[in-house]
Amino acid sequence: MAQIQSLAYVVAQSTDIEQWRSYGEQVLGMATAPAPGDGLYLKMDERAFRFLILPGDEDRYLASGWEVADQAAFDAVRQALEAAGVTPEAAEDGVKASRQVSDMLVFTDASGNRHEVSWGPTGETAPFVSPIGVPGFKTGPYGLGHTVLPALEFDATETLFLESLGFGLSDEFKFQPAPDAPEMRMHFMHCNGRHHSLALGEMPHAAGCIHVMVEVDSMTEVGKAYDRMEEHGVKLMATLGQHENDHMTSFYMNTPSNFAIEYGWGGKIVDPETHETTHGEQVSIWGHDFSVGFK
Repeated sequence: MAQIQSLAYVVAQSTDIEQWRSYGEQVLGMATAPAPGDGLYLKMDERAFRFLILPGDEDRYLASGWEVADQAAFDAVRQALEAAGVTPEAAEDGVKASRQVSDMLVFTDASGNRHEVSWGPTGETAPFVSPIGVPGFKTGPYGLGHTVLPALEFDATETLFLESLGFGLSDEFKFQPAPDAPEMRMHFMHCNGRHHSLALGEMPHAAGCIHVMVEVDSMTEVGKAYDRMEEHGVKLMATLGQHENDHMTSFYMNTPSNFAIEYGWGGKIVDPETHETTHGEQVSIWGHDFSVGFK
């Protein structure tokens, strides 16, 4: 069983914080607030933030923030990492303060992805109020959503999460993003009832993340977001469609940090104790043309 409860937040870097502010508010429909170090928080539920955007000289994804229930679970994760030959580092006080957590450790997986594990949120809670009227996002015990990370050291990276950190394998799939692109493995893993909180793609990605998924409360909100994407000239990365494995109806668009956001509705909830791994035969039941992202 996973000691990790959910994907609590993600951290990205941007050369243009104001672009992220506009994108977060006017396209995603999230609230924003200043973050330490001239950064930006994006709020999508009662938590103080779910996205942290930091200024920097590259537009990229920086880290996946995982949450555990308490000190005991935190210590168990540290021990599991050490037993797997991974050396976690204690986060500096300034980093913990910016993430608004009681304690935090940091580790890097075999594919070079940075992960932050924390417990005890310290930020103030308040009702979510979207600046453009989005009613809400599906979070709670399911966390922020999911993240899909590049994993060229695929087997070692997957083994760490499945065997050491207790994630469950939801689905295995071989993905071909375009007719002339090579086939690659994509595996989807759960740590709570959300079909997957983490997926690994056997591919490189210059921005350090393939995509992050956020889920809204209705298909109507997905359609409104699609309209906002077009209105604001945001690049479409995959057309509207419904996935075979988690049944999510969604589309993909680029972010100012050059990874994609999957904006969706209707994702499957699984029982982590009884779910049996599926073996997908197609990315989607309908739609999701990923070739548009290469144009």
